[in-house]
Amino acid sequence: MSRKLFKSTAVVGVWTLLSRILGFIRDMVIALLFGADGSTDAFFVAFKIPNFMRRLFAEGAFSQAFVPVMAEYKERCSREQLKKFLDRTAGSLALVLMLVTILGVIGAPWIIMVFAPGFVWADGQYELAVKMLRITFPYLFFIASTALAGGILNTFNRFAVPAFTPVLLNVCLISAAFWLAPRLPEAIVGLAWGVFAAGAAQLLFQFPVLWRMKLMPRLRYGFHDPGVRKILKLMLPALFGVSVTQINLLIDTLLASFLPHGSISWLYYSDRLVEFPLGVFGIALATVILPNLSKDWAAGRREAFSHSIDWALRWVALIGLPAAVGLALLARPILSTLFQYHSFTAHDVKMASLSLMAYAIGLIGFIMVKILVPGFTARQDTKTPVRFGVVAMVVNLILNLSLIWYLAHAGLALATSLAACVNGGLLLKRLRKEKVYRPGTGWWSFLVKIGLANTAMGAALYFGAWHLQWETWSLQQRMLQLGLWIGIGAAIYAGCLVLIGLRPKQLMMARGIQAGKNGA
Repeated sequence: MSRKLFKSTAVVGVWTLLSRILGFIRDMVIALLFGADGSTDAFFVAFKIPNFMRRLFAEGAFSQAFVPVMAEYKERCSREQLKKFLDRTAGSLALVLMLVTILGVIGAPWIIMVFAPGFVWADGQYELAVKMLRITFPYLFFIASTALAGGILNTFNRFAVPAFTPVLLNVCLISAAFWLAPRLPEAIVGLAWGVFAAGAAQLLFQFPVLWRMKLMPRLRYGFHDPGVRKILKLMLPALFGVSVTQINLLIDTLLASFLPHGSISWLYYSDRLVEFPLGVFGIALATVILPNLSKDWAAGRREAFSHSIDWALRWVALIGLPAAVGLALLARPILSTLFQYHSFTAHDVKMASLSLMAYAIGLIGFIMVKILVPGFTARQDTKTPVRFGVVAMVVNLILNLSLIWYLAHAGLALATSLAACVNGGLLLKRLRKEKVYRPGTGWWSFLVKIGLANTAMGAALYFGAWHLQWETWSLQQRMLQLGLWIGIGAAIYAGCLVLIGLRPKQLMMARGIQAGKNGA
């Protein structure tokens, strides 16, 4: 069982890695051509709003509600019943998305006022953001429909196509930056049209696979369908619970709109770097574990359910902790190497590195939320994550209002990180209290070994790379030095694990496999 999960996670992780690499290239292109100023702040807000709603509705509440219900249909119902359920779900979703998209385009001026009120007093920034939001908002319709298609494929263990799909967003944005933007009166608007085109491309990319599987949905009205009603019932609380991190990031954007120009861009670039391990590893794990947990729970395999969560958490400690340490200690070198060209200055690197270090503190919390929320939604319990999400939001808001006075944009990032850790801790505590998750043996010795390896790696990076003058070097020097220090850090971490007797392959062996056999 654990080996199967590992292989599926690896497939998703590889394609997500490609997407993240292209995402970095995309951000390097944007930094090179547009820098970090009022116009880029306006674009990032116009992009972040539909992207936030995508994560809230599509990857968040809808996927967490849809996949468990579909897994239940797949396990217990005929193929014909499953197809009717998919047709009615697709038709109902399309109707809701169309209405929301129309309202979003019409209400763009008011939406910008809500999410970036500071733009109203900036010369031309508010009007530019409204103009671009009207172009980018339909992205929500396309990408939420893509999430439906991806949920179908993931439930049937077809993880590769949905994992590859985000690559198209980066390709479209890079193309728009180089080809379309120079041809427009306001170059930055070209990026907004790139977002629009990316949404359509990602949806169309799913169609051939669904057609071959004979699962291509036909749009049918279906709010009366029991399965659709169950999805809606699960979605309403999940809208909040599963996407608290994204809501907190939007609160950051709202408050940052009152800070000096560039603050939103600094938060964006640092958030993008945290999204790299979160996407390649955290979201890959969450994508694979949800359908497996849903099928185990529907089939009554309680022990296998617990072992899947335990397996995922061990990988979070093994990969997430060194990723957090590396991001914090190499924040300035990474930002300087990736983005310090022409319009993106050394000052921008310094300011963005502060928020990146703050976000790195919460990386484990971000990943834990992604991993543990499926432990509730797979059991069709979406109310518990909501309660903890409310607590995390209140913590985030209090910390935001406290830390912004002393740390400016970095204080907003730190508040979001601490709130995510609170959320993850509450979720873990409840799963253990309900005895749904029973930790396997050897956790304390495992954490001690991980801690020692991270300490050794962190010491090497701090004393070796922290004080170097990265901003003064050429691009080639920065790339070589960054690659060298990443390699040194990885070698020290892996070497320490080997010396103290820990092997990653041990996480795929014995106990997890036996649990899968016993539960099958």
